Amino acid sequence: MLTISGQEPSLLRLSDKVSVRFVKLGNGPPLVLLHTIRTQLEYFRDLAPRLAGTFTVYAVDLPGHGHSPIDPTAPFDEPYLRNAVVGVLKALDLRDVTLVGESIGAVLALTAAAEVPDRVRAIYALNTYDYETRFGDGIRRGNWFANAIIGGLQVPVFGPIGGDLENRFVLGTIMGGGFADPRKLPPDLLTEFDTVAHRRQYKRVARKVLQQWRSWPKARERYSAVKAPVTLIYGNKDWSRVPERERTKAALTGARLVTLPNTGHFSSVENPRGVADVILSGRPQ
Repeated sequence: MLTISGQEPSLLRLSDKVSVRFVKLGNGPPLVLLHTIRTQLEYFRDLAPRLAGTFTVYAVDLPGHGHSPIDPTAPFDEPYLRNAVVGVLKALDLRDVTLVGESIGAVLALTAAAEVPDRVRAIYALNTYDYETRFGDGIRRGNWFANAIIGGLQVPVFGPIGGDLENRFVLGTIMGGGFADPRKLPPDLLTEFDTVAHRRQYKRVARKVLQQWRSWPKARERYSAVKAPVTLIYGNKDWSRVPERERTKAALTGARLVTLPNTGHFSSVENPRGVADVILSGRPQ
C-alpha cells in the first residue's frame, strides 16, 4: 500500500456511522488536505511532504473514499461531505487551520470554512469543481473517451462503468484527461486507485457522488460567508472555463486567483511543486 512519507494512517471516528482515515506529518500550524472526486489521501503523497516543513499536515480520506469506512445509505452530496470535514476539524480540535482542497475538496474547503470561520486561517482552493453543468461534466470535458462513456451510456465513470467493467486501463484513460500531460499520472498511484475501486460498495459511493452533482454548484451560495482569505489556484488546462473561474472568484470577497502553467485538473499530482510554492509564499512570516 502506498504511504505519505512512510506515515501509517489512523482512523478518526466522527459519529456512529462516519469514520475517516487520515495521516499526520510535519510541524507547525495545522493544514488540512482534501482530495478530489474518486481519489484519496495518497493523492497528496508528493504535495504533503513539501508542506510538512512549515505546517502540521493532515491528509484526509473523505467518507466512503480511499480506505475510509463506507455507509452505503449516506447521500454523499456536498452537505454530507462538508459535515464530515467540519467534524474532522472539531474532533481533532484544529484551530488557525489552513484548508487546501482540490476539485470537490476545494468546494469543501470553502464551505467548511463558512461553517466554522473561527477555526480557519486561510484557504487554498485548487481547480474548484463548482460549475453548474450536467452530470459529471468536468470529467466529460477531460477527453472524448470520458464524454462517450458518460454521455453515450449515461453511467458514471469514476465508479461503475456498466457494473463491474471498470478496469485500470479505463480509469487511467479517463483520469489522464485531467492532466496537461497524461504521462504524469504515476502508475503506482493509478494501481492504488484501481485497487480501491474494487472495495465492496465503493462503486455505489462513486455513483452517488456524481449523481449529486447539483449540490456542488449550489454550494456557491455559501461562499459569501467565507471570512478567511482565499487563494484560488487553477491549472491552465483545468476542466473549468475562464468565465467559471471568474464567477467563483467574484463570489468570494477579496479572493486572489493564480494560474499554474502546464497543469491540468489534478494539479497536486501533476505539479506539486507549483502548488506548494503558492501556498508557502502566502504563509505570513
